[in-house]
Amino acid sequence: MATNSRGQFNSRLGFVLAAAGSAVGLGNIWKFPFEVGAGGGAAFVLIYLAFCFLLCFPVMISEIAIGRKTQLNAVGAFKKLGHHNWAWIGLLGILAGVFILSFYNVVAGWAFGYFLQMVQGNFEIGQNFGSYISKWESIGLYGLVFMGVTSVIVSKGIQGGIERAAKILMPSLFVLIIGLMLYAFTLDGAMDGIEYYLVPDFSEITGEVIYSALGQAFFSLSLGMGALITYGSYVSRKQDIVRSAAMITLTDVSVAFLAGMMIFPFVFSSGIEPNGGAGLIFATLPGVFEGLGPILGIVIGATFFLLLSFAALTSTVSLLEVPVAYLVDEKKIKRPVAVWGMATLIFLLGLPSLLGNGAVEQLTSFMTLYRDGQEQMISFMDFVELIASDTFLPLGGTVIAIFTAYVWKKNNLNAELMEGRETDSKWMMSYINFAVMFFCPIILGAITIITILERFFGIQVF
Repeated sequence: MATNSRGQFNSRLGFVLAAAGSAVGLGNIWKFPFEVGAGGGAAFVLIYLAFCFLLCFPVMISEIAIGRKTQLNAVGAFKKLGHHNWAWIGLLGILAGVFILSFYNVVAGWAFGYFLQMVQGNFEIGQNFGSYISKWESIGLYGLVFMGVTSVIVSKGIQGGIERAAKILMPSLFVLIIGLMLYAFTLDGAMDGIEYYLVPDFSEITGEVIYSALGQAFFSLSLGMGALITYGSYVSRKQDIVRSAAMITLTDVSVAFLAGMMIFPFVFSSGIEPNGGAGLIFATLPGVFEGLGPILGIVIGATFFLLLSFAALTSTVSLLEVPVAYLVDEKKIKRPVAVWGMATLIFLLGLPSLLGNGAVEQLTSFMTLYRDGQEQMISFMDFVELIASDTFLPLGGTVIAIFTAYVWKKNNLNAELMEGRETDSKWMMSYINFAVMFFCPIILGAITIITILERFFGIQVF
């Protein structure tokens, strides 16, 4: 199928911002800080950065190259390059994206709802976080609005929808995060937070910290779910894939890094434990904002959760585009029908996750699995995240690397990367080939196996 019949990014900037937007999301601003806190601070940050560039970067390049070579969706791309026997890789990515979006939209609803609460000056919402997320009617309404906005953007196509939204949302996100960070630096105790975040204590490094840092890096860059294969299929052959992938990785890492620079001064200035877990953002920060005074607290609090909503939206757009591209390419369904039909299906798939936060006991205490060798009752939403995000994504990355190196072959990858290449860096190409052939499949395969052993069978590897 010709590129122009499917749409194409108008510029490198548009592609980089859209792909970076796919990567930048709640994982960077909501999840990254509490992972840093649980991982002991700066040591976790260093390991995370190393994995982003040494491990995730080559997988990203492979995904974009596969997409651009075939000009097809995730399933069609593998069918074209490796025959029908390999289409399951793309299908695995699409399923992962669909299920991730089903619960991700719920968390996006939390963020949007918090923005509305901050505007009203309701700082007590943090103290009632558990009660707040159990109110499925209001959270469901916020999620419905979020899915609706996502669908409008995706339905307008590549240039008119996804690229245009990225050019607005991504710069806005950077302005908001830098503004909040600079304000946070003025707070008492802020430098203690910066020291915790930037000065590593290498005694904190354990096997579990390394494992968590790798998982965070892979999740935050949106790898293994077909998003970058799909976006790559809209890229001009004149673009330098390696350079674009470097810019995407740098943008994503910068947002995560700046998020930590913003949040830890707030946390330390208020005497909050930095290892507060997932509730660090939703349960504790509203109280921090309240301490800034009624007017300033509303402004800063509303701005922060607007930032969180923007970050979520850049990701929900890419997550929806993946199955939509499949339906448009493979099933010849018109884009508007594919968008609204898939959005409706995903919203319905997300209802158990919505109800599994206190509204329905059977979904809140859904099943018993393991964490740190101990039995743990998890919600339906946690179960979907474990399957789709923690298991399918590294598995997808593993098989994409294997496919690229041993089915499509490195010579074909190199030929694709040389099209539009602005510099001929032999050491970079050599590293990409080494990583895709050996480093990425071994490490990502190990992570997949460790996740299954630890979470499903309670076998402690670390």
